Amino acid sequence: MTSTDVRASESGAPQPGAAARAVDLVKTYGNDDAIVRALDGITIEFERGRFTAVMGPSGSGKSTLMHCMAGLDRPTSGQSFVGDQEIGQLDDAGLTQLRRDRIGFVFQSFNLIPTLTAAENIRLPADLAGKKVDGEWFDFLVGQLGIADRLGHRPSEMSGGQQQRAACARALIGRPDLIFADEPTGNLDSNASSEMLAFLRRSVSEFGQSIVMVTHDPRGAAHADRVVFLADGKLVDELIDPTADSVLEQMKNLGG
Repeated sequence: MTSTDVRASESGAPQPGAAARAVDLVKTYGNDDAIVRALDGITIEFERGRFTAVMGPSGSGKSTLMHCMAGLDRPTSGQSFVGDQEIGQLDDAGLTQLRRDRIGFVFQSFNLIPTLTAAENIRLPADLAGKKVDGEWFDFLVGQLGIADRLGHRPSEMSGGQQQRAACARALIGRPDLIFADEPTGNLDSNASSEMLAFLRRSVSEFGQSIVMVTHDPRGAAHADRVVFLADGKLVDELIDPTADSVLEQMKNLGG
């Protein structure tokens, strides 16, 4: 299979419409005098076919925003959409199906099943959905990620970088509408981190994937098309075509 065969579009150009969006999203914890507003009325749109990084100081609401927009947590108020689907209208079964069929996840902790091989972990979303895995796409992904020779190994027999690449293949195997990545390079060394970020960048540029990545690393954010900055649960700024230096300067201004 050639790279052209597996691209979402031949040019890898951004597709029209939003992959996900939030409207006046609020998330609070606690009650009475102890209320914490983790999200304080955020309205944001993540474009299709774009790589967006989400940054901000510790406690700014980055992961809470991702969790609410991915259907992993329910906001206190406001609306969140994946494509045209409003998440708040879904029951638990609908949320499970949305997360399984339309969203891919890459986490800092990999979240691989320790008793399964790499191949079994990668195929797991399709197996749970009762769907057949596209064999050519599977072979292409593991080849591009450099783990074709590790497919029979369990996570304990793989390096951190290899585990994260398997987790990335698992996120992409069903060609979901959107990938959410929460500190995906946080447990990787510098070489494995660079390789992972380069693959995420190619997933957008060549395959037309839509990726939203929470990160604290300016060098990682520089792989994105756009960086949005949160502070105290609010959207405070953004950069288009960021560099590591421009991201670092903005983070300094925010006290991050």
